[in-house]
Amino acid sequence: MTFKAMRVDQAEGGQTVALVDFDEAELMEGDVTVRVSHSTVNYKDGLALTGKAPVVRRWPMIPGIDFAGVVERSSHPGWTAGDKVVLNGWGLGETHLGGYAEKARVKGDWLVRLPEGMGPAEAMAIGTAGFTAMLSVMALERHGLTPDRGQAIVTGAAGGVGSVAVALLAKLGWQVVAATGRPAEADYLKELGASEVIDRAELAVRPRPLAKERWAAGVDSVGSAPLANLLSMIRYGGAVAACGLAAGMDLPASVAPFILRSVSLLGIDSVMCPPPRRREAWARLAADLDRAKLKAMTRTVALAEVEAVGRAILQGQVRGRVVVEIG
Repeated sequence: MTFKAMRVDQAEGGQTVALVDFDEAELMEGDVTVRVSHSTVNYKDGLALTGKAPVVRRWPMIPGIDFAGVVERSSHPGWTAGDKVVLNGWGLGETHLGGYAEKARVKGDWLVRLPEGMGPAEAMAIGTAGFTAMLSVMALERHGLTPDRGQAIVTGAAGGVGSVAVALLAKLGWQVVAATGRPAEADYLKELGASEVIDRAELAVRPRPLAKERWAAGVDSVGSAPLANLLSMIRYGGAVAACGLAAGMDLPASVAPFILRSVSLLGIDSVMCPPPRRREAWARLAADLDRAKLKAMTRTVALAEVEAVGRAILQGQVRGRVVVEIG
């Protein structure tokens, strides 16, 4: 039996990407087979599709670090045929065949039940980007930060993580400052709930050890100098949840914010996040994310279009979220 899948192969001088008929017998080991209905395009998917970074570590590979669908077969005690599920992370699309296919075989322990009232297209409108944004918000809350402490800033605000983070924080009562390099997206960001939009250039200058205190909390998907500047501007006792590296993996920062202002840097990982926290995050997304705002930040493409979208997302040309309709 075969099904449609986007396949990445090694090639001399790079890699090839093609929509192919994939043999089900070539699926990897797992105790649950899922009929995939939707996936999405995240920044990491763009890296995998273009080969711009060594995301793919098994060849051939079906990319796609997310999927939503219906269980077709299961030998796992927690899942039966017909269950609606969502999966993100756990090496999907990196070391394990991923979500850009009509079928996937995975470990049942990786799956999360689709929240009541949430469809698979909505789940993939959220995807890893939105899931990561929710983990970031939860980390700030665990740190004891609340809207009465001051403003929250979101970097890379027009991207997938940033768009969902802006909407979530605004819904939870925060005054949100959105930092973006795309000033044309100011109206879009304000519609999501941002009270102020600033140019990312303010955070791209050479970092100082300490700068004027401005924000109580931050969600950063950029890294490098912008994150270093952000840390230098966080108010006493505040924190930044760091979840991305669009500007680079380096951090040209000083220890000054940590030891003079008691600022905390909270690392956010969505790939190996433990199952209980995953279930909590998806439940919170179902409860706290404005579905109308989610719809406004989302567009849908076909499986054959993901390679082009992957290139565009790395060039900063994708606003919000992209759902991939499989089949």
